[in-house]
Amino acid sequence: MATTRLISMHKNKGKSIAKCLADRIDYALNPDKTNDGKYVSSYECDPKTVKGEFLLSKKIYYNITGREQENNVILYQIRQSFKPGEITPELANKIGYELGLRFTKGNHAFFVATHIDKSHIHNHIIYNSTSLDCTRKFRDFLGSGKAVGKISDRICLENGLSIIENPKRGKTHYGKWLGDKKPITHSQRLRGTIDEILSKKPIDFDAFLFEMKQAGYSIKQGKYLVFKNKGQKRFIRLRSLGEGYSEEEIKKIIKGDKPFINKKQANEKQQSPVNLLVDIQTKLQAGKGAGYERWAKIFNLKQMAQTINFLTENNLLGYEDLEKKAQTSTDNFNKISAQIKDIEKRMKEIGNLKTHIINYSKTRDIYTAYRKVGYSKKFYEEHTTDLLLHKAAKAAFDELDAKKIPTVKTLQREYTELISEKRKAYTKYHSTKKEMKNILTAKANVDRLLGEDSVEKDKEKSQKDR
Repeated sequence: MATTRLISMHKNKGKSIAKCLADRIDYALNPDKTNDGKYVSSYECDPKTVKGEFLLSKKIYYNITGREQENNVILYQIRQSFKPGEITPELANKIGYELGLRFTKGNHAFFVATHIDKSHIHNHIIYNSTSLDCTRKFRDFLGSGKAVGKISDRICLENGLSIIENPKRGKTHYGKWLGDKKPITHSQRLRGTIDEILSKKPIDFDAFLFEMKQAGYSIKQGKYLVFKNKGQKRFIRLRSLGEGYSEEEIKKIIKGDKPFINKKQANEKQQSPVNLLVDIQTKLQAGKGAGYERWAKIFNLKQMAQTINFLTENNLLGYEDLEKKAQTSTDNFNKISAQIKDIEKRMKEIGNLKTHIINYSKTRDIYTAYRKVGYSKKFYEEHTTDLLLHKAAKAAFDELDAKKIPTVKTLQREYTELISEKRKAYTKYHSTKKEMKNILTAKANVDRLLGEDSVEKDKEKSQKDR
């Protein structure tokens, strides 16, 4: 049995990042608590030099991105506490390492320090907020603490340990779960109010506005339709709420020209993805215990029910339809991926070309002077950098398909358009990827089920032949 808590560790006021890192890491790696470091493991870092490694990653991140923010989260800690007498320090450390690896998906360096100084063995899993490639930071998401708990429970079951069915959430509980529901934003509240009123089917748009006023919203109708509720400092435009909430779309829904979709129910469906079935026999042969077998059987039953629901909702009960849909969704995903790559390639080309145009303009007078002095060796040595930039710019212009060199303004306009296209493409990318993943997972589950059935039939046939 294990309880978990996810903690974000900020840079303290008046202290350097190096000092904050040292304070947090030294506490976790305390030799008196970890049996002189015996119960310490790590991923993509060395516990002996981890403070320097984490600090260096943050400097590289700043050099790459130029981003720096107040109240900077420098580390995250997962605290995992086990029931007294149920687990050994070695197994606790192994489970902590698996939890850290699964939750970070291998994208962040971390170490696991198992403390044995208390009656309950507990882990301090500390991972770097900066990713391994130093290009991004971990984004704490709504329900992240709950996600940590679920992963921890699954690993405990796999290792034959008990779990807490209804974990406490009190402030004094050592295993407090973070990630509780955060206060909803004004935009989210406005969307919810609109959905609620539209579900009542107002007779016309004026009736809709009347209901919005009854719900406590002030309304201004000018160039844009805007709303403001109590506690809001500014009005919110409908068009800023995203797809399905513009004035035109709401009018179409009221008239019946567009179907009303309950966003809340749609989101709940999206949050129940189809998962792959567990190969129980293989896991048991690998040494998993009875606790894992019980968990796996229940898990597989739930996933097959989820798979059937998914196939029914998407009208894919015929295997040929499922196979065709899997191919179509894969093709769509690959097409969007290729589109994004082409956009990014062109954006990179524009960036390089803009640099060459600017360099050419800055170094043109120097190159002209260089020609006038008869390509003097002394002049070249004094202005080598500028002349090389000029030469590189000319070479880039010679490779252009167009005879006329575009202006920086023209390139900037194209770049802005490409950014807009990329955003739209990424919206499709994420939804298409999710659809493809669910369909391929459902197909894999069906294939496994059909495969097991065929194996059973072959066994029965061979027995009859005997």
